[in-house]
Amino acid sequence: MDDDKKRIDVWMWAARFYKTRSISRTAIKSGKVTYNGQKCKPGKIVEVGAVIRFRVGFDDKEVVVKELSKQRGSAPIAQALYEETEESLIQRERNQEARKLSALNPKPDRKPDKKQRHELLKTKLGYI
Repeated sequence: MDDDKKRIDVWMWAARFYKTRSISRTAIKSGKVTYNGQKCKPGKIVEVGAVIRFRVGFDDKEVVVKELSKQRGSAPIAQALYEETEESLIQRERNQEARKLSALNPKPDRKPDKKQRHELLKTKLGYI
């Protein structure tokens, strides 16, 4: 393999988006990663300036490739390989706020019993 050609699964592992190369490969194969707006295969060659969109936890991230590396380094080195887009940062902040607000909702102390479950089902399905 040439020194200037890097596979997307190796690059995403080196950029520390996935813990192992195998997990990176599986995510790409399952269609959770897009390269310049299109689904790709794990062997896709990454180019500087390409836009990669993928899911991390509950959020979608969109990054622009700044450098290529096939070796996994420390976190500061990995963060130098990419730059997250402004839209992606704003959307992640919105999602984080929404999760905080939903975490403030009161939760019941216990599960509903059989009678309460039936009543909930009736109201949800519109039987009442």
